[in-house]
Amino acid sequence: MGGRLTIHLDAGEDRLAEARQECAAVTERVQVWAARLTRFSDTSDLSVLNADPRDEVPVRPTLASILRAGRTATEQSEGLADITLLDARLAAEGLTAEEMAAEQARLGSHAFDWSMAPGRHGSAVVRRSPGLRFDLDGVGKGWIADRALRRLAAWPSAIVDADGDLAIRCASSRTWEVAVDDPRATDTSLVVLRLAATHGVPGRWGVATSGVSVHRWTVDGRVRHHLIDPRSGLPATTDVVQATVIAGSALRAEVLAKAAVIAGSGAGLALLERARVQGAVILTDRGEVMALPQTLSLLGD
Repeated sequence: MGGRLTIHLDAGEDRLAEARQECAAVTERVQVWAARLTRFSDTSDLSVLNADPRDEVPVRPTLASILRAGRTATEQSEGLADITLLDARLAAEGLTAEEMAAEQARLGSHAFDWSMAPGRHGSAVVRRSPGLRFDLDGVGKGWIADRALRRLAAWPSAIVDADGDLAIRCASSRTWEVAVDDPRATDTSLVVLRLAATHGVPGRWGVATSGVSVHRWTVDGRVRHHLIDPRSGLPATTDVVQATVIAGSALRAEVLAKAAVIAGSGAGLALLERARVQGAVILTDRGEVMALPQTLSLLGD
């Protein structure tokens, strides 16, 4: 699906060989999932679904699972994280303003709808409006990180980093430090998070960062980015440069970080409060660094 995968295991000298073997096995599994979910291969399950002209299409279990996760993501983000915006994203990448207006008129006011009917052994049938195509990029990385961490259940302390979406488990008496990059300066951290077990119970964390400082391009002399606001079908107009969310899973953190950027700083922080996330740090285009109160206990020195 693009990007990188990194796995960190808290292993002593006596388990190093086992750790390497486990990492190799999980990496191989992730490659299988990514091959089925990427939009950059014509033969992936996602591309086959997107190219199918029918309004009812059977899909295999892996794609069915992540599509279900995508629907949940839309609900959790109050509609701002929408996996049905592939055409709007592609339009933003290459069309002129005039061409984008014509494309928006063709697509209408995003009146797409879709649902899923369960099939056998985890498969499903996708029912959708004509022309609807899916983009699983961010949701896919969070989903993969969480799935991969579950496959590492034998390791009390582990991190799966799926291109910046982190699924984290921390054993009692252990702490993971996670540095959040500052997009304004290379090799500089905005904050450092210290994530540990809570009340003697192994900690389960998800950390994800979303923003408009990456995946940017210029069309007709104007800068655009990849975060599409479903309310307009255009790159979001926002004062948030970057949002980092700490939640109970990588997928939830990914979805809510994206929603916070699209919503803007005020509405985004309010949304994150309603979602009861474990923490959040937002950088605005005014250079302000804002955080939810509960984040302070997670910050390093």
